Amino acid sequence: MPTTLALEPATFSPIRLFLQADIVVQVVMVGLMLASIVTWTIIVGHGRRLAKTRRDAEIFERDFWRAGDVDRFSTDAQRGDSPSGRILAAGLGEWRRSTARPVVDRQGVRDRISAALDSAIGMEMDRLGDRLNILATVGSVAPFVGLFGTVWGIMRSFSAIATAGNSSLAVVAPGIAEALFATAIGLFAAIPAVIGYNRFTHALGRIEARLLRFGDGFHAMLSRELEKDV
Repeated sequence: MPTTLALEPATFSPIRLFLQADIVVQVVMVGLMLASIVTWTIIVGHGRRLAKTRRDAEIFERDFWRAGDVDRFSTDAQRGDSPSGRILAAGLGEWRRSTARPVVDRQGVRDRISAALDSAIGMEMDRLGDRLNILATVGSVAPFVGLFGTVWGIMRSFSAIATAGNSSLAVVAPGIAEALFATAIGLFAAIPAVIGYNRFTHALGRIEARLLRFGDGFHAMLSRELEKDV
C-alpha cells in the first residue's frame, strides 16, 4: 500500500525554511534581516531624539520669551546645547558682529541676521534628519529584494519538478515556501521603514515650523532693537 506523503508543520518553521533554502535565498534573507535590525534601531533612536528635541524646543521658547536679559539667557550652557540654543547663538553672533561697526547699515544687519538664522535652522534640520534616507531606501528596495528571493525560489522549484519529473505538492512546496518566506521578510523590513519615514518626516516638518517661528520672532525682536537707535 503506497505511503501518503505528509508535510509536517515543523518543516515550515522559519528556521527550517532558512536552513533548507538555496544559498542565494539565504543571502537575501540575511540581508533583509540585517536591514530590518538597522530599521528598528533608527526608528527607536530617532523617535526618542525627536521627542526630546520637541520638548526642549517648547521649554526653551517658553523660558526665552519670559527672560528679561537675552545675553544672560544665551550664556546658559545647558540651553545652548539644543537646536533652539544654537539658532539663538547664530542670530546673536551675527547681531554683535554687525552692530559693532562704526556705521550700522540697518537693512544690511536685518538681512545678515535673517541669513544667519536660516542657515542655522537648515543645519539643525540636516542634523535631525540624518539617516532617515536609510529608512526611505529600505522601504523602497526591500520588497524588490524579497521579490528577487521569491523568483529565485520559484525557479528552483521548477527545476526540482523538471529533475524529479513529478509536479506533486511534496516536490514544489518546499521551494515555494522558501520563496514566500523571503518575500515576507522583505515586507517585514519595508513596512516599518515606510511608516517610520513618513512619521519622522511629519515630525521634522513640525519641528522645522517651530524653529522657523522662533527665528522669525527673534529676528523681529532684534529689528525693534535697531529701530530704537534711529
